[in-house]
Amino acid sequence: MSLKRKQGPLYQQIQKILKDRILHGIYPLGSIIPSEPLLEKEFGVSKMTVRGAVQALAQEGYVQKRSGIGTIVTRNTSYQKLSKGKRFTELLVEEGHRLEKRLLSSEFIVNEAGTEEYNRYGPYCQRIERLYILNGQPYIHLMHFLTAAALPEGGANEMDTDIQSLYDSLEENNIVLENFKDRFFVEPAAAEACLLLELPPGTPVLKRLRNSYDGEGQLIEHSIGSYNTALHHYLVSYDA
Repeated sequence: MSLKRKQGPLYQQIQKILKDRILHGIYPLGSIIPSEPLLEKEFGVSKMTVRGAVQALAQEGYVQKRSGIGTIVTRNTSYQKLSKGKRFTELLVEEGHRLEKRLLSSEFIVNEAGTEEYNRYGPYCQRIERLYILNGQPYIHLMHFLTAAALPEGGANEMDTDIQSLYDSLEENNIVLENFKDRFFVEPAAAEACLLLELPPGTPVLKRLRNSYDGEGQLIEHSIGSYNTALHHYLVSYDA
């Protein structure tokens, strides 16, 4: 796997990739991640770079090195700044599922003044399309619209789509999401979604519309998700 120096220190890039694999069940809880020599070969980096990535993961509490055994996954959920609720994808991983994200497309869009898109997103927005694969089967079709406020240089540039987590990437750019508003309903999936989710045309799916806001109430992201709940139901879990 190739890394990009413009995206920051190599060890941090590897750390993010490994963490994403843990959070999505590729490295399950209690499993042993690949050895340092294997990671060196995979990423084409030095031993010190890999060691720095693993140490950073250990400091976050995701892994622990055990003499004579290897580096074991000790936690597979992220810390939540917003609430005690866990992300839906994390609940799936806790159940033992494996989740893979695929980037389908990314487009930088210029919105015309006076249009609904301009009023909602600003003069620019970025449309990111993703497909989530659950245990080898297409499960979620997601469309993200990032507003001008979420993009580099006030919308003059688009966000790099070679990222492991959209929300984590926003936080790295000092954009903290403080509020989410979700709306759920059931309707026949669009033709494109049916094709991607490998469903017969017109199959009803669970739709989720989400608006994500920063601390000042400014819209940062709008997303449209189509879930094949025949494959797995949608979960919401909150700790008391």
